[in-house]
Amino acid sequence: MNFLGASPIQIAWVTPDLEATETALTGLLGARKWVRIPDVHFGPDTCRLRGEPADFVAGISLSYLGDMQLELIAPVRGENIYSEFLRDHGPGLHHICMEAESLKAFDAALGDAAHHNADVVQQGVMPGGIHFAYVSAPQAGVPFVEIAYLSPEIKAFYDYIKQEQR
Repeated sequence: MNFLGASPIQIAWVTPDLEATETALTGLLGARKWVRIPDVHFGPDTCRLRGEPADFVAGISLSYLGDMQLELIAPVRGENIYSEFLRDHGPGLHHICMEAESLKAFDAALGDAAHHNADVVQQGVMPGGIHFAYVSAPQAGVPFVEIAYLSPEIKAFYDYIKQEQR
């Protein structure tokens, strides 16, 4: 799978405790400032888990190491791949994210994944214009690869967070 022009932009962990994981990664990796986004709601009109509508809430924390985004996800309520991961494996590395440069590239990457028998487990659209899909990738040594299209507004928000690291 080459995801047709996608490039890696993020490493993400799932955790039951954002603060403890922020502290650990600050010490281990040198991440400096974390930006928390509490209680992000993923609604059934815009998110699907294994093809069915999904309704859940998660806390998110973001930081940067150079240009690489670090994301922490703490499930709050509802069934999703994050709560499943915690239940089945405990906290840990959950996915790497590959950015698709356009919605057309995003759709092509999903087609490429399907062509290589990689299942899309969860996908949706978040406020602000993030289109995302998690592809099961155990053969790659990481539970999931996320494919994401970021709107110009979201890219500007991420650039702001990145500038706060300096």
